[in-house]
Amino acid sequence: QVLVVESGGGLVQAGGSLRLSCTASGLTFTNTAMAWFRQAPGKEREAVACISWTGTSAYYADSTKARFTISRDATKNGVFLQMNSLKPDDTAMYYCAARSAGCSSSHLAYNYWGQGTQVTVSS
Repeated sequence: QVLVVESGGGLVQAGGSLRLSCTASGLTFTNTAMAWFRQAPGKEREAVACISWTGTSAYYADSTKARFTISRDATKNGVFLQMNSLKPDDTAMYYCAARSAGCSSSHLAYNYWGQGTQVTVSS
């Protein structure tokens, strides 16, 4: 059984930084891509970034490309999202997801999801 758990969300002022962490336990296959999505109230779930098994990263949300960085730990079961220069528009529930293939920007492509961690940016 795969369990995905996120942490690191919270309340931060505009211009501040947060680092989200995610651990996926129970993964028994290689070539796993891990991604971050976010969903604000009343909006669709949006892909933020993804990192492949080999460490290749992809950034999907134009508004975050220059401010967010995705990385993966040495075990490859952990992924991080460093978020800098946060803006009120970044306020959302952030979800970590995993799939047994390469990166995809579609939330429908991911098999495993965490419960989410809330990020709130005050102005």
